[in-house]
Amino acid sequence: MSDAILVKVRKLLAKAEDPACSPAEAAAFTAKATELIAKYGVDRALLAAADPASDPVGDRVVAVPAPYALDKVGLLGGVAGALRCRAVRRREADGFVMHLFGFASDLERVELLYTSLLVQAAHGLAATAVPAYEHPAAFRRSWLAGFAATIAVRLRDAETAAATAVGEPSMALVLADRSDRVAERMARDYPRLRTASRRRLAGGGLDLGAEAGRRADLGGISPLPGRRSG
Repeated sequence: MSDAILVKVRKLLAKAEDPACSPAEAAAFTAKATELIAKYGVDRALLAAADPASDPVGDRVVAVPAPYALDKVGLLGGVAGALRCRAVRRREADGFVMHLFGFASDLERVELLYTSLLVQAAHGLAATAVPAYEHPAAFRRSWLAGFAATIAVRLRDAETAAATAVGEPSMALVLADRSDRVAERMARDYPRLRTASRRRLAGGGLDLGAEAGRRADLGGISPLPGRRSG
């Protein structure tokens, strides 16, 4: 990213990550940062359409250590997919490794957002009491799964809104071409990939994690309707 945008985004995310920040303040900071990141992604896509060398397709490896490594992998995979990247999960001795494929600007956006969202998820999980009848680890895994799934939806909405706002008739074709090129790049390294089996989570924290994801209000779009207690 350009220095000015990078500095601004990092400052906004740092404020959202602060545990002293209220949920409403964190939502506002994260929404603005994500809006800037989404707009930046569209701008770079249009620039690369005219000058491919400005934003090459590449890859990078991200270590995802324990604890809750598989749950962190879910969050990273959701962020990567929403930002038009592809991810391959590899098991390691102390956790997992995610091999990410995408355009340079999109890979940068993925790492920046994932790092911040991981911190925000940790704060949200720490502030959520585990019910006495729940197994703590099972509850936390389901909470993180709900958070990750909702975040992925919010990010996709933000990316769609940013692309629509450009008003370029060719924007959809540009983004589709980028997605195809990323898929081709991944297929060269992993020609015989298998889809991972669907996880079965026993904990009851899914809805609470999803509500935390909704409060992130990513992309400046109004929050999804949440559950009412009572």
